Amino acid sequence: MKKRYLSTIIIAVCLVLPSCSINKMAINAVSDALTGEGSSDVFTGDSDPQLVGDALPFAIKMYESLLSSNPEHQGLINTTGSLFVMYANAFVQGPAERLPRSMYAERQAEVVRAKNLYIRGLLILYRGLELKYPGFTASFRQEKLNNFLEKMKKDDVPALYWSAAAGLSAYSLNPFDMDLGVRIPEFYALVERAYELNPDFNSGALDEFLLIFHASIPDTMGGDKSKIEYHYQKALEKSKGLSAGPYVTYAQTVSIPAQNYDKFKELLEKALSIDPDKDISNRLVNIMAQKKARYLLDSAALFFIDFDTGYDWGDEE
Repeated sequence: MKKRYLSTIIIAVCLVLPSCSINKMAINAVSDALTGEGSSDVFTGDSDPQLVGDALPFAIKMYESLLSSNPEHQGLINTTGSLFVMYANAFVQGPAERLPRSMYAERQAEVVRAKNLYIRGLLILYRGLELKYPGFTASFRQEKLNNFLEKMKKDDVPALYWSAAAGLSAYSLNPFDMDLGVRIPEFYALVERAYELNPDFNSGALDEFLLIFHASIPDTMGGDKSKIEYHYQKALEKSKGLSAGPYVTYAQTVSIPAQNYDKFKELLEKALSIDPDKDISNRLVNIMAQKKARYLLDSAALFFIDFDTGYDWGDEE
């Protein structure tokens, strides 16, 4: 009786609203469920990087398929775009950088693949921003970007953050790509606006991003070395000492260029001392950061000119 009553209500509603589609309602319900608050924890909260790395390609294609049926769903757009960026960084670029130098061709192939994945994520995220703010994608070329950024709200921060991450990560893999190089001010403006709207986003993620930016980008292109320490300290403060990321980032982007091995080692040991289980929602992120920390420590001779391996060459006969 209850089922018949429910069916009658649905039919009645559809008669009143000719555009009503049960299929569309179902797709929207699934889209909302898969992109709601905490939905990403199923990936970032896992303790097995290999499991997540193997699962993400299928998940990305599933989200893409759902997005093709529901192309204007902002949650799907942001989730799909950000998954492309996360997968490219953690499971394509990261492993490629750890390949031995003798595997140059394989490394370069994966770097190209990572760049393409970043660009795919960027295009998806920008389409979402274009839907909300028509004219946005062309605004930088027309010198009108700030007009659009001023209209944006706090709920646009994830799209701004992941778009900037996608664009600058793609550029970092090929600094000779002039098409991306000229857009550095555009991507920086996105993250700056995100910082204005929600400086505490994702427990200091924006500060860590700005730390990387100012440490890696030349002053002539917008970098500012005087801002490095500020964002490093803020990243530590906002993550409450539960994130290995800021330590690894500072060690790689500041200590290596400064050839300061002692500081490099100190920071990476701090990163390795963090208990990933203390922050369940970011457990995988910490595990991946610690994996990178171990690689950097074990490969210090590749990064420091005067690094002492401790090997006594005089013992050889």
